[in-house]
Amino acid sequence: MSANHAAFNLIFRFIENYVSPIAGRISSQRHVMAIRDGFISAMPFMIVGSFLLVFAYPPFSPDTTWGFARGWLDLAKQYEGRILTPFDMTMGIMSIYICAAIAYNLGKHYVKSHQLDPFMCAMLSLMAFLLVAAPKTNGTLPMDSLGGTGIFTAILVAIYCVEMMRFLKAHNIGIRLPDQVPPMIKNSFDLLIPVLVVVLTLYPLSLLIQTQFNMLIPQAIMALFKPLVAAADSLPAILLAVIIGHLLWFAGIHGAAIVSGMLQMFWLTNLGLNQTALAQGAPLPHIFMEAFWTFFIVIGGSGATMGLVFCYLRSRSVHLRSIGRLSVVPSMFNINEPVIFGTPIVMNPVFFIPFLLAPTINAIIAWAAMKLDLIGRVISVVPWTAPAPIGGAWALGWDFRAAILVVLLACVSAVIYYPFFKVYEKQLLEQEAEEAQRAEDDKQVA
Repeated sequence: MSANHAAFNLIFRFIENYVSPIAGRISSQRHVMAIRDGFISAMPFMIVGSFLLVFAYPPFSPDTTWGFARGWLDLAKQYEGRILTPFDMTMGIMSIYICAAIAYNLGKHYVKSHQLDPFMCAMLSLMAFLLVAAPKTNGTLPMDSLGGTGIFTAILVAIYCVEMMRFLKAHNIGIRLPDQVPPMIKNSFDLLIPVLVVVLTLYPLSLLIQTQFNMLIPQAIMALFKPLVAAADSLPAILLAVIIGHLLWFAGIHGAAIVSGMLQMFWLTNLGLNQTALAQGAPLPHIFMEAFWTFFIVIGGSGATMGLVFCYLRSRSVHLRSIGRLSVVPSMFNINEPVIFGTPIVMNPVFFIPFLLAPTINAIIAWAAMKLDLIGRVISVVPWTAPAPIGGAWALGWDFRAAILVVLLACVSAVIYYPFFKVYEKQLLEQEAEEAQRAEDDKQVA
């Protein structure tokens, strides 16, 4: 027992002294925060757009003879263009929303220090992104780079524009107007020099890449990031993200927020590529996306604690049974702070192994199921609070095999947690018995 405690203390000290400080600095860095908040701001457009995608591509075989399915398929084929218009204006151009949102949130960090206007930051970044990602061709703006393939460009353009505005402000480079000029007019004139700088820097670069490589900047950036995107979709990358996120959670830091913030750009890029493949009738290429993390790895919340909550409901310990009753409904909606802090699991050596092992095993099983085409792959953005079986099926275009897999994974997590739950339950039963005996003795004395 002492050896186990020594090993646990060594791991915890490593997390506390090395991992936690680095993670804390990364999560509080202004550019990381702006990217995270930008993605969150754009999420409603993505959820609605993804929901409509399912109507355009019903989850039925093209050869089906079932009347309802046949009617839906025929209707979707007949009105495909009209059904997909809301999708095209949301998910299809999500990089526009992301670029403007990131610039706005980054601009807010410089309001006090450099008097930047976040709205003007968003406007400039939007113009710059369209300049390099959608130059007019034959009288129209091409949309090829405004979806998932433009995400990395959107991030870089937003950061460049805001930091350039900050630099110009810091060095007093701009058009100076009297203080009597109304603020809105002053802000618009403040943007003249930044717009000129953007046009003189990004546009020649875009023309050079088009001339030399016959590509737009987003396509060139995607070509550079392609190995990184592929690596981020591999099983080792998934397991690394699971382990880092849960090590941080175990130390009391919201590891899921940090990991998801760093992976969001890869998740949305993969989602865009899957949706493009779906529209073309090609096999879906990618597995690792936010819905995969939420509904197949961390079922019931970080640590895949839904199985543990069900164990608590039948516990002989009054404390654990109470925690189970309080946690069961939130857990259905992937909210597990009651069980995380009520048990507690954070910094509890008894639950260290299952807290890391359960989501890791879930990730391996779910990844294998998708890799072997036992279930489909993610095509939709789904609210993370959707109950896991429903959210899993919804994310895969209402593939109800996914719901069955989610239930199976919850059972696997319960099996993993069970022996550790029994050890902790035994400890609490002894404590509760001692407290009951002490209360009885005090009663007799009185």
